[in-house]
Formats: sequence, structure tokens, C-alpha cells
Amino acid sequence: MKIVVQVKLLLDAVQASALAATLHGCNESADWVSRIAFERGVFREYALRKHTYAELKARGLGAQAAQHVIKKVADAYAALHATIRAGNLGKPGSKRRVKAESKPIAFRPDAAQPFDDRCLSWNHDAGTLSIWTTVGRMKDVRFAGSSDQLKTLREYRKGESDLVHATACGC
Repeated sequence: MKIVVQVKLLLDAVQASALAATLHGCNESADWVSRIAFERGVFREYALRKHTYAELKARGLGAQAAQHVIKKVADAYAALHATIRAGNLGKPGSKRRVKAESKPIAFRPDAAQPFDDRCLSWNHDAGTLSIWTTVGRMKDVRFAGSSDQLKTLREYRKGESDLVHATACGC
């Protein structure tokens, strides 16, 4: 079971700019990985890693961010292929299916980016977090949420956290 908790980051202009640049950089990299996957027909995470990891690191992504970008792309292709297998895009040759199969998956510049405990850590007592960005680690980033959400976060947080731009999620 997945528990979703939403918190708001209370950012100054510099922090907001760094996180926006991080989302854009990760999603630009995901587009590149997607093109490689599409061109080479390599959609599984571990196989795709062999073709893209070194270049992602050279582009300035941290090790974990690079892994998450590759996984995000592999998961997107797995979902697309499952949708096609289920017949949700029509029969072979149908307009919708041909359109879906004819180009690489693209990611919005502000699409969500997953972070794990190596990229993002929470200090519940101080109400702050530390997060990796493309311009370096930002510490003491304040966050807020409802008391119920913060209680749930403190008691059950496990696994990954997703960075989502507020206007992208309609928040």
C-alpha cells in the first residue's frame, strides 16, 4: 500500500530557482534517455543504464538522480507497452497506436522527479529538509503541511519522495 503525503516547500528565490533547474535538468535528461531507448529498442532499466549512465553523470546529474531518471524512463516505457498489450490504444495499425509507437516518450520540463533517502533527507523536528539539486545540496529548506499530513509523514515515511512543481500538479 502506498501512503501519499503532501507538503509544501517554503522556498526563497534562490532555492526555488535551484529546484526548478533541477526538475528541468532531470526531465531534459529523461527526454535524452527516452530517445536513446527508442532508437536502440532498449527499454529495460538495467540494459538502458549501460547506454546512458555515464553520459548522465557527465551532464551533471548525481549518481542517484541519474539512476532515478533511467528508472523513470524505463517505467514510462513499461506502462506504454502494457497499455498497448492491453489493447487500450487500438489494434496494430490504428491511428492512436501508430502515433504512440512512432516517437519517443517525452517528459514535461516540470514533471515530477523521484528522490530517495540519499538525495533527500527530512529533519522533522526542525521542519526542514536537505535535498540534492543540480547546483549542489540545499540544506535547511523549510517545509509545511497540515498537522495530520506532517504526523503521517513522520510516522510512515519510507521509500521515495517526489518533487512536484506546484503549478504542474494544480496545487
